[in-house]
Amino acid sequence: MAEALRTGEDSRRDHPPASDSRRDYPLVSDSWRTYRMVAGMWIRSTMTYRSSFALTLVTSFCVTFFDFVVILLMFGQVRGLGGFSFAEVALLYGTTGTSFGLADLTMGSLQRMGKRVRDGSLDTFLMRPAPLLAQVAADKFALRRFGRVAQGLLVLVWALVLLDVAWTPVKVLLLPVMLVSGAVIFAAVMVLGASALFWMQDAAEVTSSFTYGGNTLLQYPPTIFAQDLVRGVVFVVPLAFVNWLPALYVLGRPAPAGVPGWAAFASPLVAAVCCGVAGIAWRAGIRSYRSTGS
Repeated sequence: MAEALRTGEDSRRDHPPASDSRRDYPLVSDSWRTYRMVAGMWIRSTMTYRSSFALTLVTSFCVTFFDFVVILLMFGQVRGLGGFSFAEVALLYGTTGTSFGLADLTMGSLQRMGKRVRDGSLDTFLMRPAPLLAQVAADKFALRRFGRVAQGLLVLVWALVLLDVAWTPVKVLLLPVMLVSGAVIFAAVMVLGASALFWMQDAAEVTSSFTYGGNTLLQYPPTIFAQDLVRGVVFVVPLAFVNWLPALYVLGRPAPAGVPGWAAFASPLVAAVCCGVAGIAWRAGIRSYRSTGS
C-alpha cells in the first residue's frame, strides 16, 4: 500500500497535472461562479465574528489613511507639489487608492502563490474541477481590505468637492472608467506577478514593488519624477493609464512629453491588453508547474 502511494506520488512529480481546454481556457461564468462560492465561504466565516471584523476594518482604514496624512503634512508646508495643488494631488491619491483597493480586495490573495508553490499546497487546488485562478484569488478572501477602498473613495470625494474643474460629460464619464480600468490594470499586474512566482517562488517582494509600489508612485504628480520613469510607466509597465493620463485630462493639464493626448482615453484598451498578457503568462506558469519544488 505504502509502495503504491509512493509510486503514485513519484509519477505525479515527474508529470505535471493533466490539463484540458476547460482548465486552460475556463468560461467566465465558471470562473465567476467558483470565485463567488469560495469568497462567499470566507466572508461568512469572517462575519461570524462581527466585532473582530469591524475592528480589523477600522484598523485597515486607519493604517492606509496614514499615507494620506503624509500628503496633508507636506501641504502644510508648501502650496504646491510639482505645480499641482492639494486638491489635484488628492484626486490622484483618491483615484489610484480606490482602483488599487478594488484590485487588492479581489486579487490580493495571489501574493501567496510563491508559498503555495514551495509547500505544494497548490496541488490541492489543481485537483479540484474548477478554474485555478478563481480558486487561488478567492482563497482566504479578506473582507477587511475593503477599508482601503473606503479610504480611497473618501479622499476622492473630498478632492472632487475641492476641485475647480470645468466639468463636461466626457470628463464625468471618464472618472468611473478610470477607476474600473485602473482596478483591472492593477489586477492584471497581480496575475502577472503571481505567474512569475511559478518560477521564482521567493520573488513576492519584487512583484509587490509593481503593485503596492506602483500605487504609491501614482499618488503623486508625474511632474516630480524623471522623464525616463514616466515613460517607463507609460510604455513598459502601463501603470500611468490607471490615473495619471486620464486625470491630467480631467484637470485640463497636458500629457507628459512624448505621450499623445488621446492616451487619456486608452485606459480600457490598455486594461484589456494587460488582461490578455496576464492570461498568457498564467497559463504558461500552470503548464510549467511540476508540483513541490518546481
